[in-house]
Amino acid sequence: MTPLILESLPIVHLALGLVLAVWTLMFLMRIVMTWYPEVNLSKGFWALVALPTEPFLALTRRIVPPIGGVDVTPVIWVGFVSLARELLVGQQGILSQLLIGR
Repeated sequence: MTPLILESLPIVHLALGLVLAVWTLMFLMRIVMTWYPEVNLSKGFWALVALPTEPFLALTRRIVPPIGGVDVTPVIWVGFVSLARELLVGQQGILSQLLIGR
């Protein structure tokens, strides 16, 4: 690898880890928000959670309908994001291994 990529690898590792962690938390908040259907997702703090996650959830809802009236798409996305985080920046992740081996 080029020296520039190797030098920026710790920053990329940290930033990607933080972004994926925040994204996981946002989908976890969406899971909790499904318990309270009266919450208005377009106002206040909830809009900060709903706006970045809704496009992904809407796309997934087309494929996976609610099961027993319960929207399971946030659970699916928590799984996807957690898997991506583990594969990329987890203890045995690709970027972690590149950092160790440099």
